[in-house]
Amino acid sequence: MIHYYSENIPQPKLRKRLISAWIKEVAQLHGKTTGEISYIFCDDEKILEVNRQYLQHDYYTDIITFDDNEGDKINGDIFISLDTVADNAKEFDVTFENELHRVMIHGILHLCGQDDHSKEERAEMIRKENEALSLFSSKYALLNV
Repeated sequence: MIHYYSENIPQPKLRKRLISAWIKEVAQLHGKTTGEISYIFCDDEKILEVNRQYLQHDYYTDIITFDDNEGDKINGDIFISLDTVADNAKEFDVTFENELHRVMIHGILHLCGQDDHSKEERAEMIRKENEALSLFSSKYALLNV
């Protein structure tokens, strides 16, 4: 089950059934099934608090993914700062919705085992994000699910 929560901010408008179907398909394309996944949408201050408390990092970020996988079943909590998503959308000249989808699938790719620590891993992550976004726009974007 995929859950959507918000903390300190209003929850973004999402077509939850459609996005959940897309997430499940992306996971399947990577040989995984979805278990319990929680998206927690928050502001910059909350993500900084999470980053400090659990990762001992003292900086803002757009996403933090906590992996609780069980074999090929992906489970986890994904914190997303909507403040940073909005800033990144402006910086990269894309819509807020597009950047939010990119960050959401970024967390799923982490749960599927994709890292982005090295230059090569980051390039592969971006390639996989783009594939997932293409799937979304070609298959899901026009559906009224």
